[in-house]
Formats: sequence, C-alpha cells, structure tokens
Amino acid sequence: MSKTRIGSVAAAALLVLTAACSGSGDSGDSGGSGVSGGAAAQGFQPQHKGGTLHLMAKAAGGSFDPQVNYTLQYWQLYQATYDGLLAFKKVGGQASFTVVPDLAEAMPQVTNGGRTYVFKLRPGIKFSTGKPVTVDDVVASFERIFKVSSPTAGTFYNGIVGSAACLKKPADCSLSKGVVGDASAGTVTINLTDPDPELPYKLAVPHASIVPKDSPAKDAGTKPLPSTGPYMAASYDPNRALKLVRNPYFKEWSHDAEPQGYPDEIDETFGLTVEAEVTAVENGQGDWVFDPPPSDRLNEMGTKYEKQVHVNPLTAFFYLTLNTNMAPFNNQMARQAINWAIDRAAAVRLYGGTNLAQPACTVLPAGFPGHVNFCDYTKGGGATWSAPDIEKAKQLVQQSGTAGQKVAVVVQEDEVYKSIGEYVQSLLNQIGYKATLKPLSANIQFTYIQNTENKVQLALTSWYQDYPAASDFLNVLLSCASFHPGSDSSINIAGFCDKDVDAQMKDALKTEQTSMPTADQKWGQVDQAVMAKSPLVPLFNPKLVDFVSTKVGDYQFSKQFYMLVSQLWVK
Repeated sequence: MSKTRIGSVAAAALLVLTAACSGSGDSGDSGGSGVSGGAAAQGFQPQHKGGTLHLMAKAAGGSFDPQVNYTLQYWQLYQATYDGLLAFKKVGGQASFTVVPDLAEAMPQVTNGGRTYVFKLRPGIKFSTGKPVTVDDVVASFERIFKVSSPTAGTFYNGIVGSAACLKKPADCSLSKGVVGDASAGTVTINLTDPDPELPYKLAVPHASIVPKDSPAKDAGTKPLPSTGPYMAASYDPNRALKLVRNPYFKEWSHDAEPQGYPDEIDETFGLTVEAEVTAVENGQGDWVFDPPPSDRLNEMGTKYEKQVHVNPLTAFFYLTLNTNMAPFNNQMARQAINWAIDRAAAVRLYGGTNLAQPACTVLPAGFPGHVNFCDYTKGGGATWSAPDIEKAKQLVQQSGTAGQKVAVVVQEDEVYKSIGEYVQSLLNQIGYKATLKPLSANIQFTYIQNTENKVQLALTSWYQDYPAASDFLNVLLSCASFHPGSDSSINIAGFCDKDVDAQMKDALKTEQTSMPTADQKWGQVDQAVMAKSPLVPLFNPKLVDFVSTKVGDYQFSKQFYMLVSQLWVK
C-alpha cells in the first residue's frame, strides 16, 4: 500500500533518538510510554475506556472509501471501523500477520481443489446505521470492488469467477457465479477460476470490506460509508478533520479480529505544520504525530521525551518509478543509468541515517518471503550495495542517445521527500539530463503519479506491504494487470508490462498452489528479472517513528497495520 508517512532526517540526532528508544522486534512492545504487550494480554481493561484520542497529520489521506483508499494513513484507521469476512489479528508483533475469522464465523471450508471457499456469516452483526449485515451485503461488496475500480481489483480479486468481465465493464459488474450468497443458510461461496493460496490475505485487507448493498457504485470520497467496527466516521473534511465516534451497534464478536476500542472518540486533524504537531504532543495538546518529525526536533525527542518515542522496522521500500513508456525512460539503458548513479547511502542519510533505514537493491525487502541477496547496480559488484558508479551511468546515458533530454522529478512537498527529490534532480543533471523538481501536496501526489494522463517521467514514492507475500510487491507493482492507462488507480506507476517477466510472475503464482517455498524461489528470480529491466530504482528500506503524548498507554505495533490506534489508552 502507499504510505505518505516517512521517517526523519539528521543522522546525528537520530543516534541520540534511537539510543533512547527501543524497537518492537517480534514482541509488539516497542517500549517508550504506555504499557507493554503484557497489558494487552490481560484482555480489555474497562478502567481505561473513554476519552478522546487526538491524532494529527499535515494532510488528509484522500477518499475515506475503504474499497478505494490505498494509503496506510487510513488503512490504519479502517482497522477499527470496517470489517471483511477475514481480518489480520489485532495484536503486536509477528502474530499480527495471522489471518483470523472476522464477519465470518470461522475460517472457510476450501474445496474443489482450492477453487471454492465457503464462509458462514456471523449472525447479529449490524452496520452503524442499525441495519443487519446480510449475505446480500457481502455479494454486493465484492461486486462494488470492481464497480468503483478499486486499485487492487485487477490483482487481488481477478481470480474470482466473473471478474474478467467486471474488469472490462466495471459499471455492469456481476459476480453471480463468483460470489454466491445463500440467505437461508447464511453462507457466502467464493468461486475462483484457479486456486489462490493468498486469498485469505486478500480478504483481510480494507479493499474487501463489507459495506451496505445500497452503497454508491462510485468512490464515496468524503461521505464515509456505514461501518461495522467499534467506530464510525461522524464527519470528514479533508481540509480540517476526520472524526470517529463509537458505533452504537457494535458488540465485540471476536477479540482477535475486532476488539472493542478504548477511546470514546478518535480525531485526526489536518493542516498543522509538523513542527506544530510535535510541539502539541510535547505539550499534551495532541496525542500522536503522523508525519515525520523535523530534524531539528529529534534531539529533544530522544532526550527529553524518550519514553514517548517508538521506532519499528518495516517491510517496505522507497523507490523511484521510471516511466517505461515515455522518453527518456522508455530506453532500458537510460533506466539502468539511474540505478547505477543513485547514491543509496545519500538517500538513507536524507531519510534519517542508518538507524532508520538501510540501502536497498531489490524490490523484495530483506527477510521478506522470496527475498534474494543480490545487487545489480553497485560499483565493483557484490550482493549488497556499496557505492554508485557515476561514470558508468554517464556512459549509459550517452549510449542510450537520451542525453540532454528534460526530466521532471515528481515528489511530495514534505521536507524529506523534497530533499531526496532535490538530490535526484542534481544527480540527473550531473549524468546528462536537464532535470526539474515538481513537488506536490501529499494529498494528491500518489494518485497524480499513477495517472498516465499526467505524463510523469520519474517520481519518488514508497510501498508498504499489504500482506506478507512476495506477489504483493512484484505482482501488484509491476504486472501488466496492474497497469491501467488513464486511471488514478494504476499502481504499476512505471507502466511496466514485460511479457517474459509477466509469464514468470504467473508461473510463480501458479506454483504457490502446490508449494510456497518453491514459489518463493521463483519470486526471487522474478525480482532479479525485474531489476535487470530496471523499471524502478530501489532506494532504502525504512523504519517508522511513532511519537505519542504522555497520556497515551498500551502502545502496540502490528507488523501488518502498525500502531493499533483503537487500543491506545488516553484515560
């Protein structure tokens, strides 16, 4: 998923910061203020129920439609608002990757060689309007994924019988043979064209949220849809604030899938500078900073407020997209030149230093399923990145015949993105291009760079796993099925569609049906094939800084969706 939130700058300050804070590891307890996972293990503690949790972000995250939005900013909040048939377990640490039943009573019965999944819907669950959740809502929600052109319709859900026609004509989507409801039995059957071992993961992310059957067949935007979780959106103004209040019809049905929340109200306000956000948390006027702390505040955070800071490693990467369908990057040598030229250590320094990021050579993060240690673009060769090779980059630019061409670098206007963008602009000029920088608001940059109509040549962006599988990086970001010209939801931003690589991806996906270890080996080969074609430039794998107020307790870090917002204590 996209995530507009990034870390901090100034390595020296971060040496102090990270020395003062602990990482989460697998325990889910990242230290600092609050209470450890041990407190969470004791179950719900009513003495901490109540109060208002005040979150702050510089900008809103776009549409609040759970089947459309693709940012961690709101995926994090959806965990306590919307539900699917399945969910990721709401705990800290490695267990947060576990898929559990949510609106379904139990994990599905899988038959027909892995092509048929049967779910039994839990009785008695209601939307925030008071209407009960029915099998008709479930069927309509899956059809709505295609009607609203959800960003993952063509990748996560294209195996459902009937999806091919829905992708061609979303407005007329019918999954009458693919998602079948039986009201009398209270069951929903999902039929697939081929087995998909990753389907449980895909049903546990927000794009598969169950919403009322009469929901609009278009992006709901700033008019939040009724929800099933412990909270519902009472109001949303992207220029001011998002307000979540308790869903009066919520009763906890599974502590693993959807635990009741502690705060009575969760607000996220927009528009403050990051400096002001940090000051507000220090003064107890706000409870959490969404945006990266400014470099000149890190020292005080790491010394005076050390118990309020949490640092956690992420399965994510920052990268440059290279438009493979536009000059100069429709030339493979031009793309490879950028990979050779990039000083990944410089990018890490601009992000915050080696305590908050590590240079990356591959699409799959280290330690992720399918990851292979290799580095095609490092001076002198080797399995890990050591240094750029500027001279080789210059040679490739000349050989490609693209020297002297204009290149616009599109970045978010945040401090860190801009600083990295300025570095890339300078580098492009150094190796032979005429580069300019185009900063855009974080609220629009991610959708802007996806739409081919905007003719974006090179952009800085990031990707955070949707779920723990290699395909979630490679197939989602770089498959032909993820490229939708003219759409704001074309997550294959590079427009990369290579028949040979695509065939390798499909083979890896098919292999998952029989052997995940073998499939992971094949995904490793796909990663190497992709990097040879160079449609993107991996920069680094980040860590995340959470800065919370002194009144916040019970901090837990889910590896899947990060800080569990609804489980924070403010009382």
